[in-house]
Amino acid sequence: MKIVKLNLIILLLIPWLLQSNPFKHLNKQFVVVLDAGHGGYDSGNIGNGYLEKKIALTITLEIGRLLSKHKEIEVIYTRKDDKYVDLFKRAQIANDADADLFISIHCDAFPSPNVYGAGTFVLGLHANERNFEVAKKENSVIFLEDDYEKNYDGFNPNSPESVISLLLMQEEYLEQSIVAATAIQKSFISVLGRKDRTVKQAGFIVLKYTYMPSVLVETGFLTNKNEGAYLNSSEGKNSMAKTISKAIVDYKNQLNSLVLTDEPNNIIPKSNDEDPILSKKTVSYKVQISASENEIEAAPYNFKGLKPIYRVQSGSLFRYYYGNSSKFKNAKKDLRKAKNKGFKSAFLIAFLNDKSISIEEAKKHE
Repeated sequence: MKIVKLNLIILLLIPWLLQSNPFKHLNKQFVVVLDAGHGGYDSGNIGNGYLEKKIALTITLEIGRLLSKHKEIEVIYTRKDDKYVDLFKRAQIANDADADLFISIHCDAFPSPNVYGAGTFVLGLHANERNFEVAKKENSVIFLEDDYEKNYDGFNPNSPESVISLLLMQEEYLEQSIVAATAIQKSFISVLGRKDRTVKQAGFIVLKYTYMPSVLVETGFLTNKNEGAYLNSSEGKNSMAKTISKAIVDYKNQLNSLVLTDEPNNIIPKSNDEDPILSKKTVSYKVQISASENEIEAAPYNFKGLKPIYRVQSGSLFRYYYGNSSKFKNAKKDLRKAKNKGFKSAFLIAFLNDKSISIEEAKKHE
């Protein structure tokens, strides 16, 4: 019960903490912050003589070079040479840039030399012990930093309980993070034929403090002889960079459609006491105020008095909507009200006959 209450409190605080907007990429360059893991005195994983910090940096710089060919994309690096940057400073760089996407590049390792494959992570609870160990290893570098207890609010990377406090700070962008991670992961399989280690969730500090969609990429296992050699080769690093950069561009191109139409699969009301998104075959505008893995009662007192509130489930996520307007001008008033209540990242969703459509299309049907 205490965890549920804590989750609710953090969920309601998120909009005050986040200053970015889902539509921000429509009005400016799409800003991508690239983070080469480790660096300097922190070598990261080591396997078969290969250093994670060197491979991650080379891949990261090549991703940036390829992305910079797109005039609508601005690339920012957390490091461009062999130096260590505190984890919280990496996130701060992304936040200060008001970035649209944060990508952190790493290489994995495992006691068994037979383990191989590429995987992607977004911030979340560890689904299993392996995910926890990966996150614990990446997070443990904070012990090398000065004033780490102050900078990370007493976070202990060796404690599973500490990870719970990481989650909801990023939950506002969980859905978009999963979309970006999935785009990268699918490219690893379809383009490079890599073993699929899937999109996973784990509690990485470097993802916690970023206020935008964020993905940590484990490009492969240095402890596997063949994979380590591949990642250390020019061909391997260039192939990984090319595949990741293309996935980022694809994600960017899909983002406008994703946010504006927001057509989730299998949206169903969670219970009979909550109205479906649309009960009438008409145009309807609603304000999405949150998307979370946590199921919260769709009651006004949980959402600063806003009503009506609708909760619908889409896969593992629960989406929370406010309002139900048939006119765009009224919907804009609902959106302003939600933002004034503190839900700064709220945005409009339009529906027609139970199907989500773009805002522009909805206006034609008024």
